Amino acid sequence: MSFSREMIIRYTFRGRRRGFSRIVARASMLGMVLGVASLITVLSVMNGFAGELRTRILSLVPHVKVVAREGTLENWSVLAAEVAQLPGVLAAAPFLEDTVLLQSWSRRQGSLMTGIIPAMQRGVSDLHGRVVFGDLDHIVSRPFSIALGSALARQLGVGVGDTVDVVLPTLSVTPLGVFPRTRKLTIVAEFEVGSSLDALQSYVGFDTARRLFARPGADGLQLDVGEPDRVVSVVPRLRQALGADVVVKDWRASQGSLFAAVRMEKIMVGVLLLAVIAVAAFNIVSTLTMSVTEKSRDIAVLRVMGVTGSEIMVLFMGHGLLIGLVGIVIGAALGVLLSISIADLAAAIEQVTGATLFDPSVYYIGRLPSELQWGDVIVTTGLAVLLSMLATVYPAWRASRISPVEVLNNG
Repeated sequence: MSFSREMIIRYTFRGRRRGFSRIVARASMLGMVLGVASLITVLSVMNGFAGELRTRILSLVPHVKVVAREGTLENWSVLAAEVAQLPGVLAAAPFLEDTVLLQSWSRRQGSLMTGIIPAMQRGVSDLHGRVVFGDLDHIVSRPFSIALGSALARQLGVGVGDTVDVVLPTLSVTPLGVFPRTRKLTIVAEFEVGSSLDALQSYVGFDTARRLFARPGADGLQLDVGEPDRVVSVVPRLRQALGADVVVKDWRASQGSLFAAVRMEKIMVGVLLLAVIAVAAFNIVSTLTMSVTEKSRDIAVLRVMGVTGSEIMVLFMGHGLLIGLVGIVIGAALGVLLSISIADLAAAIEQVTGATLFDPSVYYIGRLPSELQWGDVIVTTGLAVLLSMLATVYPAWRASRISPVEVLNNG
């Protein structure tokens, strides 16, 4: 083992190579460095974007909704007190919800209007922390007032203190005919989460929503279970405890397809960048093939000295694998370093060049987020090692099949 280890190190770092062979060996190592570093960095950035999207969206979207199977929950207060006592449930708040049309003096925009009780809403979402203008509590203290997402307010061309007309999905019968129900609402707050919800969501007080939608009770309850992933264990218990009169839905029903698409995108990008590592790994084939040709006399001498073909194969597999491992270690270290500091690096580039890499009005996020997950590092380096090992098999096998008699006779 010590002899094999010494020969592997000698062939890799101290052996004499022809100029082109040396270039190919260094290119293989450099390709491995760039491939591993790029894959770790890109996966970390995608983790960062997915985390930001998840945090922002779930700051408004409740973890769980309990809705009436038919009609409304007229005894919602009793049900809320019962649900809040169930294991895993931290808070409960009622809501009324419907799709409406908002219009200003010259613009119209659809919106998902939700009626809430702000004091109870604090327990199930971070809506109060997302308010950028005005005061959310005014939707209760001021009748027929509304809070809009910042993007929705920009699309309507309105701000705090202005009024908008809400066109409801119900009809009013008058002596002059049938008309859609409308009501003028005063804007008292704007909120911003940095996602598509800013252009869709609006909130009114619970009593205002009951008057607008003409419903006696609540559509359902919004529940907080602490962490979004806990819905996997909490929702089945809720369904069993609450029975068939209500429907229990979690955030995955409305947002699951979005996050599934993000995960699939991460997988596809990972596979594409893995091709870079594969190219670098199979460059080792060229490096080892030339190395076998250059060292055929050394192989013949070793065989005459009693070294077996399998030992020669292990020797050259170790030689090629060591080339790949050096590149993998350097690439992993570089990828981890970039993943940790890429946000600061992007900010420095913006400061030096004066360019805006991520326009918040377009991407909702004004910086380059990154979240290093060691699982990605382990999988990346593991696959790189596997590809490097596979790339060494054929050249090492060829080296083990060299006949010392033919080499020494031709020499």
